[in-house]
Amino acid sequence: MIELEGLTKRYGDKTAVDHLTFTVRPGIVTGFLGPNGAGKSTTMRMMLGLDNPTAGSVRIDGRHYAQLKDPLTAIGALLDAKAMHGGRSAYNHLLCLAQSNGIPRARVGEVLETVGLTSVAKKKAKGFSLGMGQRLGIAAALLGDPKILMFDEPVNGLDPEGIHWIRNLMKSLASAGRTVFVSSHLMSEMALTADHLVVIGQGRLLADTSMADFIRENSRSYVRLRSPQRERLLDVLRGAGITVVESGGGTLEVDGQRAEELGELAAAHQVTLHELSPQQASLEEAFMRLTAESVEYHAHSDATGHLPPGEPGAPPDPSVPEWQQGWGDSWQQGKRKKGA
Repeated sequence: MIELEGLTKRYGDKTAVDHLTFTVRPGIVTGFLGPNGAGKSTTMRMMLGLDNPTAGSVRIDGRHYAQLKDPLTAIGALLDAKAMHGGRSAYNHLLCLAQSNGIPRARVGEVLETVGLTSVAKKKAKGFSLGMGQRLGIAAALLGDPKILMFDEPVNGLDPEGIHWIRNLMKSLASAGRTVFVSSHLMSEMALTADHLVVIGQGRLLADTSMADFIRENSRSYVRLRSPQRERLLDVLRGAGITVVESGGGTLEVDGQRAEELGELAAAHQVTLHELSPQQASLEEAFMRLTAESVEYHAHSDATGHLPPGEPGAPPDPSVPEWQQGWGDSWQQGKRKKGA
């Protein structure tokens, strides 16, 4: 279990983490979400003792990270897949970690097998692809067989098979009673993996709730209906005191009613339905709605609201001949160098 109490980190007059208090519990996968600059990485670094908090505390199973005798046997983490000596082989990288934490040599081979790197165990890490580096970082996190695991963007660089594998790995670790804490910007993947969510914005806690409750509380849920007897259906619904929103394509939307109840009502009045479907926002939509006021870094076009000429998706630049359109900056720079 990971416990944060009033965790705060300031850099001069900038507050990166602002009095965070939450608990990451065992037996479930807890997702850690927030916009860029929200303080997620700083929070995870303080959990591992890599940064000292300005105020507050973090406890790993009741102890500060610095008090852990062999930390890799208590908590394993993947924060940066490139945090390794490129000149060492995958095997020797893990062996150094094992020897410094009192972990048996045999465990190195076991985790290499788990992450699928046995065939390249003797190859130097500097030659690894991004996905292979991710697998090696995950192997390092698993090395001490810890009860607590933390992953920052664990699917980065992985192919579809690798994404499926790490998703199932995290779920199996949690089902075995371990604490699994994962940060990611891939909402679709988080929706498939996490049971519980902790969401922060500008360093402050915005939500600490189950996945289902988070989506329900931060999005609109409704039932969509479609019928060849549209006017008759409208009369039946309104006659029952139900508020109906008429949307495009001849469909109707109803809030606050269960699909089963609406179906029974239509059947009772012999109204044929071609569609009766509950609709709920995705995790991404719910996240965007909750964090809209907490986004620190916005992408903008130019002051006129249009993309500058030469940018992908921008209209053609009328000052450039049609046959030169699409040459981009390289042509313009060459023209300037020649004094054109």
